[in-house]
Amino acid sequence: MQILVGLGNPGAQYALHRHNVGFMAVDAIAAQWNIGPFKPRFQGLAAEGRIGPHKLLLLKPATFMNESGRSVAEAIRFFKLDPATALTVLYDELDLAPFKLKLKHGGGAAGHNGIRSIDAHLGPDWRRVRIGIGHPGHKDRVTGHVLGNFAKVELEPLADLLGVMAAELPTLLAGDEARYLSDVALRLQA
Repeated sequence: MQILVGLGNPGAQYALHRHNVGFMAVDAIAAQWNIGPFKPRFQGLAAEGRIGPHKLLLLKPATFMNESGRSVAEAIRFFKLDPATALTVLYDELDLAPFKLKLKHGGGAAGHNGIRSIDAHLGPDWRRVRIGIGHPGHKDRVTGHVLGNFAKVELEPLADLLGVMAAELPTLLAGDEARYLSDVALRLQA
């Protein structure tokens, strides 16, 4: 069992916020691989399914971003999993160009409250898929940028990125992280 968590804030008013790109990524995975429906579970919405040999739990915490760790830790404990090998969290990254991906294990929260919460509950050793949302240029504009909707001109590249991330997921689940990032980048250039 692997747990893929998308971070965001629950509620229709937040649906297109840049901060909710993790929810969007999990929704794209569910749609691509016919996983669902999502049901209330683990203080969030969860759906179980398979992609090839990999059994998955897709999770969207409903605790609001700052308390995401409560939901994620509950799911990890329920399945008795080691976060270092079973947990992948998809979330927005302010200091990464829009629609670029970075992947790493462990590290700090870099000011991201959802990541800080998960680290507080589980420690920092788990896989992070950071989805670039870009920086607005000045720290005074960060909150409005992060909690603002994607612009209309951004919706097509966003949909392209999320679709490719979902389609290439078997490579990531198999543990070939470098190839996953490379294949996503190559498909987006085509």
